[in-house]
Amino acid sequence: MRDQPSFLPPPEDVLEIGAPEQFAALAHPLRQRLLFALGHRPATTSQLTAQLDAKKGNVAHHLKVLREAGLVHVAETRQVRGGTERYYQRTARHMVVAEPQAAGTAAMLAAVAQELDRSPAENHLTLRHLPLSPAKARELGETLTRLVDEAEEEEDQPLHGVLVALYQQALPTSTTESA
Repeated sequence: MRDQPSFLPPPEDVLEIGAPEQFAALAHPLRQRLLFALGHRPATTSQLTAQLDAKKGNVAHHLKVLREAGLVHVAETRQVRGGTERYYQRTARHMVVAEPQAAGTAAMLAAVAQELDRSPAENHLTLRHLPLSPAKARELGETLTRLVDEAEEEEDQPLHGVLVALYQQALPTSTTESA
C-alpha cells in the first residue's frame, strides 16, 4: 500500500458563502456530496469516484466548478506513473451560508437525502416547529452549533453527517380563507 501524503489543515477555519459563483457551485447535489466527502481529509479524483460511486468525468468536472468557486483547492500533487495525482481539499473546515438561496438549499437537502438513503446505519431525522422568541431562537441556534462543534472525535471513526437548520416559518401569504 502506498504512503498517503501528510496534509496541512484547510487554510481557513470558516468560509462564509456569499458570492454568486459559490451559490451556483452549491446548486448541484454531487458537488454537495463532494464537499461532504472532502470534509475530513483530502482525496484524489479516483478516490472520490470510488467513494461516491460516480463517474470519473463527472467528479472531475464538478471538482473544477468547486475549485473555480473557491470552495476546494489542490492541497498537494504527486507524480505517479508518468502523471500527476492531485489531492483536493476544502478551502475551509466549516462553510457557513449566511443568506441561503433556494437552489443551493435544494441541492444541499437533495445531497443529504442521498446520504441518508446510502447510510448503512440507522438514521435520526426530526422536523419540529417550535414557538420561540427571537432571543430563544438565537440561543437554540448557538447551542446546536456548539454541540456539533464539540461532538467531533478521532479520525478513525465512521463519519456521521449532521445538518442543522433553524429558520422562522413563513407566514401564510393569505390570512383569510375563501368561503
